Amino acid sequence: MTIEAQAAGAAAGGVTYGMVGGGRGAFIGAVHRKAIAMDGLARLAAGCFSTAWANTRETGAALGLPEDRLYKDYRRMIRAEAERPDPIDFLVIVTPNAEHAAIATLALEHGLHVMCDKPLTTTLADAQALGALARRRKRLFGVTYTYSGYPIVRHMREMVAAGELGEIRFVAAEYPQDWLATPLERTGQKQAAWRTDPKRAGGSNCVGDIGSHIEHLVSHVTGLEIRSLLARLDRFGPGRALDDNASILVEYKGGAKGLYWSSQIAVGHDNGLRLRVYGTKASLEWAQEDPNYCQVAYTGRPTVRLSRGRDDLHPSAARMSRLPSGHPEGYFEAFANIYAAFIAAVRKRKAGGTLTKADLDFPGVADGIRGVRFIDRCLASSRAGAAWVRF
Repeated sequence: MTIEAQAAGAAAGGVTYGMVGGGRGAFIGAVHRKAIAMDGLARLAAGCFSTAWANTRETGAALGLPEDRLYKDYRRMIRAEAERPDPIDFLVIVTPNAEHAAIATLALEHGLHVMCDKPLTTTLADAQALGALARRRKRLFGVTYTYSGYPIVRHMREMVAAGELGEIRFVAAEYPQDWLATPLERTGQKQAAWRTDPKRAGGSNCVGDIGSHIEHLVSHVTGLEIRSLLARLDRFGPGRALDDNASILVEYKGGAKGLYWSSQIAVGHDNGLRLRVYGTKASLEWAQEDPNYCQVAYTGRPTVRLSRGRDDLHPSAARMSRLPSGHPEGYFEAFANIYAAFIAAVRKRKAGGTLTKADLDFPGVADGIRGVRFIDRCLASSRAGAAWVRF
């Protein structure tokens, strides 16, 4: 039995979900399913895994789903599930970006909670409309900004909030990859094909895909709000319609400055998300490829290397740690931490409980809207010749 199937049973507490996308040949759908299954908090009960019916049937069979809970398109799935005596509680959306808005809208209209991959939508108007609809329908809406699920990242957030860094002066963040250093989309590789296609990815590839992770990580850790930005989006791949490299200057409310770089053509880099935050009292440095540690440098004191699992972390961060020190926790665990908070909120709402601020400590629709605004503003700046634009 696969880890994806092990979520079934009483441990799920009666919470079920469906998935749109994530069929054979996809990447991120399986990550979502395995992350949810890690804690056994919800059970996969329905799916429309592909626009190809054969793919949906094959994926569903491999996951142990009955054929009457498999659907040829998401519209049939959402409407049919809403009419069942045992409908799914939430919908996971792991399709190309351009499909997010329509799927999420229909799900909310039919009373489902939603977890959506980022970016939330391809236009700011669609993102804002989803936020308004979620509020009207009183539905929970999560967005999988994965990296906020790491315990050390949560601890850094608490350090900044407690004033341990003093006043933030400068933020440097980068996310270099090299997977599009060659025209991979011309080989038929599925991920490259849709991410470089404006009809499916939206107006941006690099900023939309990984630059948006930078924006959320900085916001999550520092609480800084962007006042204005200057962006240059590059297209180095021959004939490529969307950006594969971006350089962004940021000014925050309150006077702090920032520099972001995201790239998919940086040869030699796998998944090099890195954050540096510089304050008047101390600085923080964290790298996603070594996520269990962060460096804290103090003015006039020795530099410290914090360890997840060994050192005392803030309680909100310690609760996210799953293994003793020296046993690496990574991407799946971070994903699972986001889902654990989201599903706990779904369960509490289902039981008639009142949700608190602590219950909602996961990336939500407001984060998704801000991320789409960030993409929109970067595109506007770049199209204006790398001009400063208001956020």
